[in-house]
Amino acid sequence: MFKVDLGMGAELRPLEPWQAEEFLLHMDRARKFVDPWISWASRSTDLESATATLRKYADLQARGEGRILGIWLGGVLVGGVMAFNFDGGSGICEVGCWLEPAGTGRGLITRAAGLLIDWLITERGIHRVEWHCRTDNVASSNVARRLGLTHEGTLRDNYRWQGARHDTEVWSILAPEWSRGA
Repeated sequence: MFKVDLGMGAELRPLEPWQAEEFLLHMDRARKFVDPWISWASRSTDLESATATLRKYADLQARGEGRILGIWLGGVLVGGVMAFNFDGGSGICEVGCWLEPAGTGRGLITRAAGLLIDWLITERGIHRVEWHCRTDNVASSNVARRLGLTHEGTLRDNYRWQGARHDTEVWSILAPEWSRGA
């Protein structure tokens, strides 16, 4: 099985539909912390919907248009990273992340997102990787900053959550700027 050691007892590995039960247990722990930032968190509430979320990413992966990877800490799923809005023809995609409180403060998202970005650029030939986050998601913008992404601007009132509109920061890195390596 594919897995990458993230250090401190953490691993990055594929998150697939057959793991929906484990994913659902994780979402039950994480939902109130990640729901404002990740649109599918509030939709993954039972085994059927959790399976559907993971199946969506499996279908994206099968078409070469995305991927979802989980982060396990001490053998427990605590978060992950994903690539989506993938346009191989123009060489652009977006990455995102989520993490439950048990995984915070260890740099896991920064390491996992860095590995994903490195793979997208060096293996998949992506030229531009984007990172979108709400302006009040300071943890997410801090990860983008640590990874060397450039804050390009803020989209005003473009994200609707629980009846309210929120601003979104857009960050990016271009292949020639990426020097992190795995």
